[in-house]
Amino acid sequence: MDKLLIGSHVSYKAKNYLIDSVNESLSYGSNCFMIYTGPPQNTLRKEIDKDNVKKAFELMEKNNIDPKNVIVHAPYIINLASPKNDTYNLAKSFLIQELKRVEQLGFKYLVLHPGSRLDLSLEEGIKKIIDGINYVFSKIKNNVIICLETMAGKGSEIGSNFHELKQIIDGVNDKSRIGVCLDTCHIWESGIDISNPEKVLKDFDKIIGLNYLYAIHLNDSKNELGAKKDRHENIGYGKIGFDSIIKWCYYDTIKDIPKILETPYYEDKNNNYAPPYKFEIISIKEKKWYNFK
Repeated sequence: MDKLLIGSHVSYKAKNYLIDSVNESLSYGSNCFMIYTGPPQNTLRKEIDKDNVKKAFELMEKNNIDPKNVIVHAPYIINLASPKNDTYNLAKSFLIQELKRVEQLGFKYLVLHPGSRLDLSLEEGIKKIIDGINYVFSKIKNNVIICLETMAGKGSEIGSNFHELKQIIDGVNDKSRIGVCLDTCHIWESGIDISNPEKVLKDFDKIIGLNYLYAIHLNDSKNELGAKKDRHENIGYGKIGFDSIIKWCYYDTIKDIPKILETPYYEDKNNNYAPPYKFEIISIKEKKWYNFK
């Protein structure tokens, strides 16, 4: 069996929800994928249909997609570092709801942006995140793991270096329910040269521990190293480049970790915006970049 675990973000929407997510993923040649359980910009959520999930799992089994390689992404509006009480309380309550939904879907990993501290100090922002996660874990007992995403360092984002994520993990009481999602575009824009996966992962292991790494977002970057802007680009079209990205796809230490494309849609010959994932996955599998635009 192919050891490469490669997939992309796919849609999760009416009327077939997870079934359509699986089918979309299969159409790209994926063996893993990532979804949001609803719109990432708001709190609107539809009740999860158990029959729909059952049929989707049957489809995954038939096509050799292991549920443990499916990632769920938390909505952007969750900000556990916010100094605003209403925003902070919403973040905690909505995160609890999302953890329940991930469990109902039968998946294990929820990727979460650590948060933006606004006018708080870095130490205050990190403490709020720690307190928020500990509160959430005290209110819901399940096996879903929150994966803190590495960030680009835009604005007042927390988590743009491994040391900040390490501080959060150190403060979380239940270490079995916390981990990391590494985003190649984000760490590049935060100032980490990702052309040498061995060096980056050695640093990650020394500071955080590779046992905490559960997912990888595989993205090229529109910007130069250290730009701190968070602009994803299609694989091979950006400043990171295909040769560096392909090293991450096949680096043996992380072969069992799902690698998820979040690259932007492109304008096709009919002037429609289309997903690039089928073409990018072919390039990655063949280890040869070609221009699909």
